[in-house]
Amino acid sequence: MKIAIIGAGAIGGYVGAKLALAGEDVTFLVRGANLQAIREHGMRLLAHDGSEQVARKVRATDDYGQAGPQDLVILATKAHQVADVARELPKLWGPDTAVVTMQNGIPFWYFQKTGCALEGSTVHSVDGDGELLRRLPAERIIGCVVYPASELVAPGVVRHIEGDRFPLGELDGCITERVTRISECFTRAGFKAPVLEDIRSEIWLKLWGNLTFNPISGLTHATLADICQYQLSRGLAADMMREAQAVAHKLGIAFRVPLDKRIAGAEKVGRHKTSMLQDIEAGRAPEIDALVGSVAELARLTDTPTPHIDTVYALVKLLAKNMESERGRVRMQPA
Repeated sequence: MKIAIIGAGAIGGYVGAKLALAGEDVTFLVRGANLQAIREHGMRLLAHDGSEQVARKVRATDDYGQAGPQDLVILATKAHQVADVARELPKLWGPDTAVVTMQNGIPFWYFQKTGCALEGSTVHSVDGDGELLRRLPAERIIGCVVYPASELVAPGVVRHIEGDRFPLGELDGCITERVTRISECFTRAGFKAPVLEDIRSEIWLKLWGNLTFNPISGLTHATLADICQYQLSRGLAADMMREAQAVAHKLGIAFRVPLDKRIAGAEKVGRHKTSMLQDIEAGRAPEIDALVGSVAELARLTDTPTPHIDTVYALVKLLAKNMESERGRVRMQPA
């Protein structure tokens, strides 16, 4: 399968390397140091067991026109970066090109093909004026939930920490030939990629943790274990999760995992820094609106009170604003 990976960060690099090692025809659409590193050395993958593999038979370019039409496009940027590449995406379209979206949080396509009262609504937190949907039609999109944890440790070098699940689903819940084919492709690469009839419920299950642990860790510089093992922060996370659950229930979402078990699962990951904390420490714009702001927006749409979510959202947005204005980063330093 001819596959374009948009972005070669922690997840894009991991997925692209594994697909290429399984024999797929992979092109990375990247810029800067990643572009040069992949061109010169391939994509290097460090496994959690200490082993190392290098996907050398990959292409890397920053020219979407040069990459040309693809069978599959994997959109592996962060949610707030999708708009930066949206104009270029049509250069990758063939007649049947599918796009797998790998963003955390509520996706820009959330209200497409739902059949609910909010059908066709725009989630302004992640797609301000609906431009993303105009440039990336819902007919091409396959939903995906990203469970693995990995990190980009150097240009063209990704370390896999844990996890291998990438559930997939059509927006309307149908089990189609194309989503089955993509699932089989992922499975050949060593991933678990079940096809789900309700991808939105799986999105909420992952988001349930992201919308709580990510901003709390970003504000406190605490790891997942730190948050879960300290009574006050564990209680705050639980309160935020209850509010989100109330919003989701009004949208017809059922959670297959109890709240306490979801928190326990995060605790088991251990002293892991969330992606938002990593971004704040590195001085990168944190992924706030897709993870937290979107839930606050859906709460307003469904007339659901979310005082804890709203408070944490305001605080982490202010932190991001100050980082941007000062062009700084925030790290915990030894006294």
